[in-house]
This record gives sequence, structure tokens and C-alpha cells, in this order.
Amino acid sequence: MASNSAITQVLETDIWVKATWEEFLNFADDSAWEKGKFYYYQGQMRVEMSPVGPLHGRQNSIMACVVILFATLRNIRVVQFTNTSFRKAGIGEFQPDLAYYIGSDLRVPPNDSNSPVDLDEYDPPNLVIEIGASSFNDDLGSKRLLYEDAGIAEYWVDRANTREIFAFAINNGGSGRIQESWVVPGLEIRLVEEALNRSQTEDDGEINRWLIQTFSQG
Repeated sequence: MASNSAITQVLETDIWVKATWEEFLNFADDSAWEKGKFYYYQGQMRVEMSPVGPLHGRQNSIMACVVILFATLRNIRVVQFTNTSFRKAGIGEFQPDLAYYIGSDLRVPPNDSNSPVDLDEYDPPNLVIEIGASSFNDDLGSKRLLYEDAGIAEYWVDRANTREIFAFAINNGGSGRIQESWVVPGLEIRLVEEALNRSQTEDDGEINRWLIQTFSQG
């Protein structure tokens, strides 16, 4: 069992803390921590316990809508998971805000279990999105390295306070900025940012109608 000092450090400083895989599982599988988001990478764990308010919640919804609408209108197969844990036993775990299996050649986990997705049995999602406010620096730092090692093909970070999207294509364990999605071909990152900016003054119906019109013209 992890020590009380480790628990306090996780809660009060919201940083990566040295822990064994067994110590990490004690937290991740404990119902008392069910509202936390769990990450494990290279012998360290992070638990995010920050409350989710409208800044995060609204932008999470808009991001999801953009990806699903674009894929739908372009007849691209897509399966979305929200706040789902993905686990490589003994090695790592991540719980992004949004995760997508895009295309027809991936082993997609079924939705018949509430346990973390076993990455020894199923493929990792090929698009992962994090909505970052207080966690933004970590989203671009350690989490980005985690996703590079996990075999994610594309990673987006939404800087919630400014509504900027930092999108990265990942290849051979490294990542580089992109302005158009590789796994959702044709989806420009600037249009995702515009949808986020529109959410400041427009309701979902207005944004969806604009998205449908814009994507249909592409």
C-alpha cells in the first residue's frame, strides 16, 4: 500500500510521484478515488483530482462534436471513448478526456465492461485528446511522452484558457506539430479552434449547423 505521505503529495501538489505498479493499482482500483484521473509512466504515478467546471466540460463537448461530425459526414469509421482508462499491465496507464478509434483496422474494445481497457488485448486509440487548464504544462510534457511510448498515432492538447489546439502526429516514438489531422484526413486544426471560439457566444445548434455547412463544402 502506498504511504500516507505519497497520498498527500499526490493530492496537494498534483505532480508525478514515484510508485510501484502495485502501489498505483491500490489507488486506481480503490472506489474512494473513483473521481480521479490516473496516469502511470516510467515508475511514476499522477492522480488528477481537480473539479471539472464549465470551462473544461463545454470545451470537451465541443471537441467531441467536431470529431464525430466530421467523421460522420466523411463516412469515416469512428468509435469514441470519454474519460476511459487504458492499461498496459505492469507498464503504464492513461485516462484521457477523449479517445478515438478511427478507421477499420483496429482492435476496438467492447463496451461490456467497466474495467480499464487491456492494451495487451486491444489496440490503443489512435487519437487522444486532453483538455488542459491547470494540467496544460503536464499535458505537453510527461503525458506527451507517455502517449509517444504508448503507440498513440495522434495527440491533441486543448489549452482551455485560450482555446488553442496543439496537435501532434506521433511516429517512431517521436512527435511533431501538425495543422491538419493525419488520422482524420482533411480535418484542419484551425476549424477545431474556431468551433471552440464560437462556443463563447453561440449555442450547440448554431455551432453544429456551421460545422455541417463547413464540412460539407470540403
